[in-house]
Amino acid sequence: MVDDAPEFVVDTLSIRFLEFMEAERNASPRTVESYRRSLGQFRCWMGPRFSAWVDCGADDFRLWLYEALNQNLKPATIRLRFAALRSFYVYLMRREGLQANPLENVALPKAGHSLPVHLNLSQMEQLLSLPLRTPQDKKSPPWLPYRDAAILELFYSCGMRLSELVGLDADALADGADCVRVLGKGRKVRLVPVGDYAREAIAKYREMAGVEPGGPLFISRLRRRMTGRSVQQMLDKYLRCSDIPFHISPHKLRHTFATHMLDAGADLRAVQELLGHSSLSTTQIYTHVTKARLQQAYRDAHPRARGLDGE
Repeated sequence: MVDDAPEFVVDTLSIRFLEFMEAERNASPRTVESYRRSLGQFRCWMGPRFSAWVDCGADDFRLWLYEALNQNLKPATIRLRFAALRSFYVYLMRREGLQANPLENVALPKAGHSLPVHLNLSQMEQLLSLPLRTPQDKKSPPWLPYRDAAILELFYSCGMRLSELVGLDADALADGADCVRVLGKGRKVRLVPVGDYAREAIAKYREMAGVEPGGPLFISRLRRRMTGRSVQQMLDKYLRCSDIPFHISPHKLRHTFATHMLDAGADLRAVQELLGHSSLSTTQIYTHVTKARLQQAYRDAHPRARGLDGE
């Protein structure tokens, strides 16, 4: 099956490639793991037909693509897997002397352009209020809801990625500071302003939890650095107490931040910098969200808008 997630089959070329991605390309651990899985999935699918990476041909990859399409995998998922293989073969050509890239003429399905899901303002405000008004487990430390409130406020205030938030140390946001130092993709550091509500929530949490300087900013009940999974579990807990009608991930809070900023008139390039996007085209997806909202408002309100086709 194309969608299996096998253990990675170790070989020298793959190891060197993943080390190259991590050490020289500064790829995030998540990207390295995604590439590891993609290479492993292809090798598992090839089975005994696999002899060496240099012996794999375009027909092998076309057949793998054909099976993926028959499984109705999303185009974005297929493209992500082939991106790993294409990067691998480019590496083999540049560093290992491979003469031709077998993936060069393998045509992939076009990626869809679905609009990012986000919360409206009232939904976001409801979510932000839940930690301090939701009954907690009696065995939980008293500072736990204040930590959860601080996490949600910081997500909405800064629009940072989940990996960036759990990676924050206490020193990244000094007492009284109005910006936080964020370590983003490619190990690039950016300064992101923090709003008053978030700063106050973080200060309250740090005081109650006794967060130690130099250690992680957000800690678990056992006073260890929180993981991305524990943050998602925390978010799921509060969603069950809300009337928000769809599932929310930390990344959707990032979408919410960007959409609300642009709705309020923020400059697109400023939002790009705040999000840590290397390309403006990545940020422009949010302009389609706000444009669609304006078009709907026009169709609903204007007496002669009936039949207007949105772009």
